Amino acid sequence: MAKEYDVVIIGGGPGGYVAAIRASQLGLTTAVIEKSKVGGTCLHAGCIPSKALLRSAEVYANTKHGEQFGVIAPEVSLDFSKVQSRKEEITDRLFKGIQHLLKKGKIDVYEGKGSISEAKDVLIETSDGEQITLHSKNILIATGSRPRTLPGLEADGQYVMTSDEALQMETLPSSIIIVGGGVIGIEWASMLNDFGVKVTVVEYADRILPTEDKDVSKEVQRLMKKKGVKIVTGAKVLPDTLEKGEGVAITAEHKGKETQFSADKLLVSVGRVPNTSGIGLENQNINVDRLFIKTNENYQTSEPTIYAIGDVIGGLQLAHVASHEGIIAIEHMAGKETSPLDLTLVPKCVYSNPEVASVGLTEEEAKEKGFEVKIGKFPFRAIGKALVYGESDGFVKLIVEETTNKLLGAHMVGPHVTDMITELGLAHVLNATSMDISHTIHPHPALSEAIGEAALAIDGKEIHA
Repeated sequence: MAKEYDVVIIGGGPGGYVAAIRASQLGLTTAVIEKSKVGGTCLHAGCIPSKALLRSAEVYANTKHGEQFGVIAPEVSLDFSKVQSRKEEITDRLFKGIQHLLKKGKIDVYEGKGSISEAKDVLIETSDGEQITLHSKNILIATGSRPRTLPGLEADGQYVMTSDEALQMETLPSSIIIVGGGVIGIEWASMLNDFGVKVTVVEYADRILPTEDKDVSKEVQRLMKKKGVKIVTGAKVLPDTLEKGEGVAITAEHKGKETQFSADKLLVSVGRVPNTSGIGLENQNINVDRLFIKTNENYQTSEPTIYAIGDVIGGLQLAHVASHEGIIAIEHMAGKETSPLDLTLVPKCVYSNPEVASVGLTEEEAKEKGFEVKIGKFPFRAIGKALVYGESDGFVKLIVEETTNKLLGAHMVGPHVTDMITELGLAHVLNATSMDISHTIHPHPALSEAIGEAALAIDGKEIHA
């Protein structure tokens, strides 16, 4: 006889497992189906392992250039096997932590591939071929996404990689081409450059980080080039030009002519594809648009008892977005009053060196929406703590509505900005004005002083310009 649940969640990533814990808190009997390991891509093949590698790259680069701090280390070397071991230790520790949380919440976890039947049962195919059927009042799809590839540039594990294969590299190449200058591409470019790899980024758009504020894109490109990363924008990789041999080569159309790029390895970083195939969508009347599942503001599909969250519904494909969407979906199932998630309030981060963080509208977006805006911008080079850190590149940029001084957007490039963005995220949630931000006392010395100064700069009142 099939086991009964209040909610069955297909996918145990940051959307699925957080939703499961919230369901348990609300007293709902809950099951999670995960084909690999709970934690999903974020923990095992994305956010956490890549940031562990980025941290090792940062430490290595800082040690090599320690002279400015009076630290002389002429015999610095890199043990990449230990770098990878540290990454695995961190992910394993967090994996065990999630397992403990699910067990603590009395949440049943099934290892296998889940799909929805015509009868709205959830069918599980385990790795050993066993078939399990679950009945549930509600179903939550949280199956995540996988790296997108380009025709002719499919990953082969030797010459061509996506981020999945790159995370498992046993040795570093001496050179690499990265196709795609978005968030993931720039993080890998920064990391590999800090590890000493010769990096070339080939981006189709006219700038890297094309979804960020233009001032941010320009600054990051300048600083990446300063570090030695070659960046080629406005370049279209031509299909069927991949060559493999001693290394790898591709040809791109750039400035009206064909240009060949060659390196030891090629990393394709051109976005992600939702995992919507093989989960039984064809058995239900669920609307799909370009592979993404369509939902309402409570994450219900066109079948009211079937919900979907995270990368499978598009929007901002971020772990923290998936988690919040999961909480909203579960609370709606439980009959709680919910508020729609405002994506303009979601902080976005790029964990490159230097870091990038933003929340709200870019300057261009604000003007397109009809706002009259004022801008406050302040450089880290005028901040004492940044000089102490030896990381004085970058700035804080605030965008406010002209008549009310209400914060519309915040954009930062520089040291530890991914930690500082939360202050501006809270300010945005609370409809704060630049005066509110400038009246917030920032400790001295602190990197966050740049936020207060940027708020003052909106009206030309910055102190340390």
